[in-house]
Amino acid sequence: MSLHDDAVLVLKRHEGQDELRHAYLEHLETHPDGMWKACGDGHVTASALVVDPEHGRVLLTLHRKLRRWLQMGGHCEPQDTSLEAAALREATEESGIEGLTLLAGGPVRLDRHPIPEPCRWHFDVQYAVLAPAGATQAISDESLDLRWFPYDEVAAVADDSVVRLLEATRALL
Repeated sequence: MSLHDDAVLVLKRHEGQDELRHAYLEHLETHPDGMWKACGDGHVTASALVVDPEHGRVLLTLHRKLRRWLQMGGHCEPQDTSLEAAALREATEESGIEGLTLLAGGPVRLDRHPIPEPCRWHFDVQYAVLAPAGATQAISDESLDLRWFPYDEVAAVADDSVVRLLEATRALL
């Protein structure tokens, strides 16, 4: 199964956010290259919020280009076999934490946001991953900083998209 086909299946099964989910599916239907960064009308991305439920905290990255605190994530790569695999790969690469595990149940949320030209949109499929006990992060070249934030401090440093992802994740824990 191709990554494109996996994305369509994941989106068809995703519950809630119907209007946004249909926009994702329409995008993929009308853009055969809609999974890839080269698609000028936007592309699907996969992200994951790194959660440490035992300590009530999340790991956020200070994104090098955007200079904002965000969850880990990014573009799908040809070697990714699924959106889950892409999200887990991105979270592992950007956090430096080995042994992350996906929170069961598929994506937690969808979030579409504009990005600078030449592309127009990120159609972000957002997952949550659980950090193993004693996890130690290591900064990647995509980040200016990595930091654990208690749940109640996230709203003060991150945008509404990250706050909504945290709220949805906590509801599933």
